[in-house]
Amino acid sequence: MPTHLEEQLAELKRGAVDLIHEAELAKRIQRGTPLRVKAGFDPTAPDLHLGHTVLINKLRQFQQFGHDVIFLIGDFTGMIGDPTGKNATRPRLTPAEIAANAITYQEQVFKILDRERTIIDFNSRWFGKMDAAGLIELAAKHTVARMLERDDFEKRYKSGQPIAIHEFLYPLVQGYDSVALRADVELGGTDQKFNLLVGRQMQEAYGQPPQIVLTTPLLEGLDGVQKMSKSLGNTIGIHDPPEEMFGKLMSISDSLMWRYFELLSFRPLADIAALRKGAAEGKNPRDVKFELAREIVARFHSSAAAERAQRDFTVRFQQGAVPEDLEERLIVIDAPSAQLTGILKDLGFVSSRSEASRKIDEGAVRVNQEKVASHRHELLAGNTYIVSVGKRSFAKIKLSKSG
Repeated sequence: MPTHLEEQLAELKRGAVDLIHEAELAKRIQRGTPLRVKAGFDPTAPDLHLGHTVLINKLRQFQQFGHDVIFLIGDFTGMIGDPTGKNATRPRLTPAEIAANAITYQEQVFKILDRERTIIDFNSRWFGKMDAAGLIELAAKHTVARMLERDDFEKRYKSGQPIAIHEFLYPLVQGYDSVALRADVELGGTDQKFNLLVGRQMQEAYGQPPQIVLTTPLLEGLDGVQKMSKSLGNTIGIHDPPEEMFGKLMSISDSLMWRYFELLSFRPLADIAALRKGAAEGKNPRDVKFELAREIVARFHSSAAAERAQRDFTVRFQQGAVPEDLEERLIVIDAPSAQLTGILKDLGFVSSRSEASRKIDEGAVRVNQEKVASHRHELLAGNTYIVSVGKRSFAKIKLSKSG
C-alpha cells in the first residue's frame, strides 16, 4: 500500500515535466509544516484561459494537501515585460492596464482555488520600496554569461537583435520574489524553467534554502499546435459562455483530447485510463469528449449549464447533419487570415466568390455550425473549422500560414 507521502508525491507529479528536486520536496513535506508554494502571474491580458489553469490546478493540488498557496500577481514585473520565448523586446504595459487586469485575475482565480486558503500578493509590495542601490545589489548576484545561457537571449544575441538591459533584470526580479516570499516551492510553465532556477540561486545568495522547482507543460490551443495564447486566437477562456466553451472543447482533435484530460481534468488517472481503453475498444470519441466538455463547463459555470450546453450542441449538430467521418484538409494561406468566400471557391463548394456571397445571403453557409452573416467573414490561420454550404457540402479544414 502506498504511504500518504507517496500518494501526495504521485499526485503532485501528475502532468509535471520537471521536479527539482523530488527528494528535497519529500523531505520538506515530511517535516509536517505547510510549505509555502508560489506561482507568479503577470497580468498582461484581461482574462485567464484554460492554458493558465494547468498551473493553477497544480496550486490547487498543493492546497488540498494542506500547503499554503501564494498567487502572486506580478504588477511590478508586468511593467518590465517577460522576455521569455520572445525574439524581440516585449511592449511594456502601463500601470493602469496592469491594475485593471490584476482585478480580473483575482476575480477569476477563485473559480479553482479556495478563496479562504489562498494568499494573494503583489510584487510591487517589495519592489515599490526598493531603491536604486537595492536594485544594483540585486543585479550583482548574477552574471551576464549566465544570463546569455538562456536560449532566447542567446539566439537574439547571436543574430544581432537588441536585448534591452531591463530584460536582463526580469529573471532577477522574478527570482527575488522567491526571496521576499521565502518560497519553499515555485511553479511555472516549462518556458519559465530558467527564471525559476534563478530563483533558487537568488535564495542561496540571500542565505535561504533554495526552493523546489516544478514545471508544467504548455497547453496547446484549439489548433493543436501552438500553445494556447490570446494573441493566436486559439484560446478557451474561463469566462467564455457555457455553449461557446462546450463547442470549443468539442472542436479539439481526438488526440488532443487526451492531453486536455491529463492536464485539465480532476478525474483520477485510473478513470482517464478507463476512458482511453473504451475509446480503443470502439467507443465513439465524441462521447468521451462529452465527458471532458461537461466537466470543464461545470467547473467554471455549473452542472446545469454543462447539461444545457451539451443539449444545445447535440441539437445544432443534428440539425446541421454534419458527417462524423470528415477527413481534415490542410489549406495553406499567405496571410494570417483568409476570406471565407475564397476558401469556399477553393473547396469547390461554389464556382466563384460572387456565388459564395449569394450563398451567405441565403443563410446557407455555416462555420462550426454557426450561420455566417457577412461576405467579409475571415478564418484565422492555425485553427480548424467545419465549413458547410447547404445540407450536402461539408469540409473539415485546417488553415496554415505559409512560411
